[in-house]
Amino acid sequence: MLKRNKAFILPFSEISIKDIPLVGGKNASLGEMYRKLTPQGIPVPNGFAITAFAYRYLLTKAGIKKSIQKILKGLNVKNVADLQTRGQAVRQLIMTVHWPKDLEQAIRKEYRNLSKTFGVKATDVAVRSSATAEDLPDASFAGQQETYLHIKGEQEVMIAAKKCISSLFTNRAIFYRQTKGFDHFEIALSVGVQKMVRSDKGSSGVMFTIDTESGFRNVVLINAAYGLGEFVVKGAVNPDEFYVYKPTLKQGFKAIISKQIGSKEIKLIYNNNKNNPTKKVSVLPEDRNKFCITEKEILQLAEWGMKIEEYYKKPMDIEWAKDGISKKLFIVQARPETVESVKSITVLEQYQLKKKGKVLVTGAAVGAKIGSGAVSIIKSVKEINKFKLGSVLVTVMTDPDWVPIMKQASAIVTEEGGRTCHAAIVSRELGIPAIVGTQVATKKLKNNQMVTVSCADGAVGKVYEGKLPFKIKKTNLTKVPNTKTKIMVNIGEPDQAFKYSFLPHSGVGLAREEFIINSLKIHPLALLAYPKLKDKKAKRVIEKMTAGYKNKADYFVEKLASGVAMLGAAFYPEDVIVRLSDFKTNEYANLIGGRQFEPVEDNPMIGWRGASRYYDPKFEPAFRLECQALKKTREVFGLTNIKIMVPFCRTVEEGEKVLAIMAQEGLKRGKNGLEVYVMCEIPANVILAEKFANIFDGFSIGSNDLTQLALGIDRDSGILKIAGVANEKNEAVKSLITEVISKAKKAKRKIGICGQGPSDFPDFAEFLVEQGIDSISLNPDTVVATKIRIAKFEKSLRKK
Repeated sequence: MLKRNKAFILPFSEISIKDIPLVGGKNASLGEMYRKLTPQGIPVPNGFAITAFAYRYLLTKAGIKKSIQKILKGLNVKNVADLQTRGQAVRQLIMTVHWPKDLEQAIRKEYRNLSKTFGVKATDVAVRSSATAEDLPDASFAGQQETYLHIKGEQEVMIAAKKCISSLFTNRAIFYRQTKGFDHFEIALSVGVQKMVRSDKGSSGVMFTIDTESGFRNVVLINAAYGLGEFVVKGAVNPDEFYVYKPTLKQGFKAIISKQIGSKEIKLIYNNNKNNPTKKVSVLPEDRNKFCITEKEILQLAEWGMKIEEYYKKPMDIEWAKDGISKKLFIVQARPETVESVKSITVLEQYQLKKKGKVLVTGAAVGAKIGSGAVSIIKSVKEINKFKLGSVLVTVMTDPDWVPIMKQASAIVTEEGGRTCHAAIVSRELGIPAIVGTQVATKKLKNNQMVTVSCADGAVGKVYEGKLPFKIKKTNLTKVPNTKTKIMVNIGEPDQAFKYSFLPHSGVGLAREEFIINSLKIHPLALLAYPKLKDKKAKRVIEKMTAGYKNKADYFVEKLASGVAMLGAAFYPEDVIVRLSDFKTNEYANLIGGRQFEPVEDNPMIGWRGASRYYDPKFEPAFRLECQALKKTREVFGLTNIKIMVPFCRTVEEGEKVLAIMAQEGLKRGKNGLEVYVMCEIPANVILAEKFANIFDGFSIGSNDLTQLALGIDRDSGILKIAGVANEKNEAVKSLITEVISKAKKAKRKIGICGQGPSDFPDFAEFLVEQGIDSISLNPDTVVATKIRIAKFEKSLRKK
């Protein structure tokens, strides 16, 4: 053991996770994976570690420890200029010292041995820093030191290794240690020398075995871009993004539930220059508009991610690379995820703007918080001393050098990067809102301009003009009682699904398809008729939005399937009842290319909507696309918890026609457990409930439309709302609800409600419980309060 403790070099084959004190977190993890996971089919490139003992040996032999202590004595890390000056002085001091001969010989010898295993004199390697406190769950040191790629030759390895050692004293590393309470010499540095994967000719990226925004643990999140992985990690590129659902992937399904293409405008490749071994180049336009890895590769990475997570028994942050020559995938790094996985989801925080204003910039939202302040545009790390405490940091991208001012920001906005880039990871750790990948932030925003940065509305983060008021609602999830009546959730935004999955729920009673279709922005018939589309402007927009899709209708099917799948996955295995599209003609007409296919109706609310559209020859081809998307969620992704609901079905005959088309598209009621429900929102649904029960598995009461049609009102009429006529608690409406609940029970069919009433009126929810309704589906913000009230009410009923 003493010999290992005093070894200069340890090959990966001799390193385990227990060796963090000897080789740091990064190298210990690499050694563990190389030894234990490579035999399981997870390829990890070979290499060796220059040990922490070697680092201390260098400092002792050079006699510079006291000089470093003197340089750093009395440093206030909040003084950015002073931090920069002293950090630079320490790094220069380390770079001037000579390697002890015995240590240098050991490094050179091990590099030659590694090269021989690949049949060359000097192989290309990555030289990475690995601090001994790195990757511990209570201290996120990851990324605080440097990595050097495409290093080739003994002398180049020696130089890169010393640069790594000096990077233990980068400004951000000094800042981190001092703010975390670590002594500068309590931490040591090991250097990893690992065979390069030729991802300069392929692609690379990062993978998390947890959703980095919500902490939802049932997905693998993969980011991918062309070239070496440094640009993805640092956020210099907007990558492709994929979500893979773990439970059904384990069952053998191709569970890629979401695919988002990134702009991928640049990549990092090899450069035949010893002083600058890598260089930035542009990606060809035709390559930007397609995914940089295949579905087979996405699934392979996800399977490896799950195996690595299972081995370490915790969510993991993993770097991967695809060799463009061999076409093989490799895992090049893995560390524990240290932000979302350590949070305890007992209190749900919901940020909400009290009012909205002019949107200045949009991008990918990180987290779900809101922050405001004066804009501070910092384009270079050399200017960070100009940043003012509490400002909104606006920049192109960040790397670890920016941490000292990121910690002082009220919010962060970057032009480049995806949800796993440096700015995103650090902002999550610091608990501040960030918007990444805006592309135009430094141009559209102005210094000292007051703005509000909101990440509270899903995947799209928005920078609003001015300081807007907002509220924070906190809910203690541990104090919510169980109820006999199922409490479900109304949801339409897939981007909110993972967050709301932490609510105390029995599934989703209303998943609104039209929310997803609206986000696609294009009328499905315009995609089907794309070659003959009359609207030339719409055609140009569609061409741009659907780049990469030869068959434009595939865009609709894939995106709708992904949106529904995100909802289904978030609440799996509980039921997720997806309502088929319920747009009115005026709403469909507003979609891109829609006016060519939609009539103008005087009263769209009771016009060509719901079931009446699906079997009409003018719309049936579009409905079949919906069916194909839903079939994909169930049969390709394996989300059989997804049920289907037919809205605004006026007659039993209409229901039969719709079910027949669904069956033709592979959605036969009863097949593979498929249940099909009907909305009860027309008096005819109540009057003929027994007949509807013969062809459907259940009912969901739409109290808004039922009120409208029972009372003969236009629910969009503000006059009637003000007059109090449009009210679900009207005696006639309640009478219809009582009747349909009774008929459903008699027919042994499920019955729930998904209308607005129970969310707005708790006493209306109590009335429904008293009638014996099976489930109540509520807006997310009312779930907890209503469930607590219903629990009390059910208890009072039992006492009677």
